[in-house]
Amino acid sequence: MRTPALYTAAGSLLLTALAAAPAGGAPAAPGAAEIHGTAVAAARAGAAGIRFGACPAVEDLPDGVQCGTVSVPLDYARPDGRQIRLTVSRVRATQKDPRNSKRRVPRQGALVYNPGGPGGSGMYFPLVGALPEWKGLAAAYDLVGYAPRGVGRSAPLSCTDPKQFFKAPTQAPAHPSESYKKERIAQAKAYARGCARRAGAALSYYTSLNNARDLDVLRAALGEQKLTFMGASYGTYFGALYATLFPSHVRRMVFDAAVNPAPEQVWYRNNLDQSAAFEGRWADFREWVARHDDVYGLGATAEEVLHSYEKAAARLAAEPAGGRVGPGQLQGAFLSAGYYDDLWPHRARALSAYLKGDPKPLIQQAGPHQEAAKEAENSNAVYTAVECNDASWPTDWKVWDRDNTRLARVAPFETWDNVWLNLPCAYWPAARQEPLDVRTGPGELPPTLILAAERDAATPYDGALEMHRRLSGSVLVTERDAGTHGIAGGPNPCVNGHLDAYLLEGRLPVRRAACAPHAEPEPRGGSRKASVTPAR
Repeated sequence: MRTPALYTAAGSLLLTALAAAPAGGAPAAPGAAEIHGTAVAAARAGAAGIRFGACPAVEDLPDGVQCGTVSVPLDYARPDGRQIRLTVSRVRATQKDPRNSKRRVPRQGALVYNPGGPGGSGMYFPLVGALPEWKGLAAAYDLVGYAPRGVGRSAPLSCTDPKQFFKAPTQAPAHPSESYKKERIAQAKAYARGCARRAGAALSYYTSLNNARDLDVLRAALGEQKLTFMGASYGTYFGALYATLFPSHVRRMVFDAAVNPAPEQVWYRNNLDQSAAFEGRWADFREWVARHDDVYGLGATAEEVLHSYEKAAARLAAEPAGGRVGPGQLQGAFLSAGYYDDLWPHRARALSAYLKGDPKPLIQQAGPHQEAAKEAENSNAVYTAVECNDASWPTDWKVWDRDNTRLARVAPFETWDNVWLNLPCAYWPAARQEPLDVRTGPGELPPTLILAAERDAATPYDGALEMHRRLSGSVLVTERDAGTHGIAGGPNPCVNGHLDAYLLEGRLPVRRAACAPHAEPEPRGGSRKASVTPAR
């Protein structure tokens, strides 16, 4: 699973060396030591609290946002050993009723948010309180974001020189040659070695289970007896781990764009399913463009639009736009449109303009921005470390080649790009964990809310169904015939009504509910509203 931040991240990070783990190598399997260590760390954090103050300039946050840090153990089996600091952001509850400014509403505590990834930062989350869809929640809750371990200034992880991270222009063959595959295998091996060299023995401790434990320490540091949490995309996975590990610590939880948490899916098979789902969403986009052929002139059928896209890719392979936008950058830009349909007008206009002789919009949208390299490299490093550490991956290239060659015959758009992203896991130097069996029984966990778009490609809908089956008492709300990745606080008032009813009043539908899809984007418009929900 990956977030668009891997393509479009902005900002900067400084690499901080992590101390080596104690002799003995990889952390022990989850057990009594980690349970005890989490309790020790949470008690310590609860006593210390978080000293919130002005945010450092590097966070690029406005004055209304407060920042602080919370200490967590690198290794929960050794809670008195090496500590790392996670950065936290907060905006206090306004307690102002958005429908009646003279009426005060009671504060309900902190709402903690994670945007997914792995590798995404939630530090900007408190800013959503200014958006109309979020003002009700901003009145009742302190909006709290944070950078998980490895992300941003939270003991940042790096696997390669950020200056070398954005390689452009690049190719993106849907059916790569054997020589191209060998080249990418070599790159994957080198990347895995770079992660081990830069992080040392600490590399083993960047895991989803530790992210869940960190969340409990953060809960305690905020002074919350029980956690109110919203996770998007990957955030739903370690949120589900938290619900399994600490069910008695849960107040309310929202799982937006749920990952399939079945142990056998984590993470190799989830990525295969994702590649298959993106083919369907890519078709949705092309059909939308075809319906607006009078605006874009890219073709009156989905097949004709595909031909226009392939024509542009071939032209870029021969002569990259601006010297830095090749087929790989084109594919990355249009992949992001598979996450968010409000990008569709922008991408269609850029493709149309390029084919008519104006490359500037395409360069602006698809070209790598060097000022984003540090954050993008950091995000990619955390993504890779967490997914590789979390579970076993095939170590024989023949398995990857067989499975993805077969899949690429029917789903060529994203399949091989997904392989190259995840291939370092085949050569990963750190020990792998066994995924936790996410599951809660009747009465163990308070009712939770799962939100899912039916045609979400980044986290296919089957994942929401599986999450719903595994979390007893959960309620699933589905946006029918829609595919935006992350639907909480978006343009669908039906979805937002269920979200507000749950977080503000604790009300849920009986077991499942459905919402009609939000309106399709206007072909000439397409102003992208601020979004807090990443994808993959």
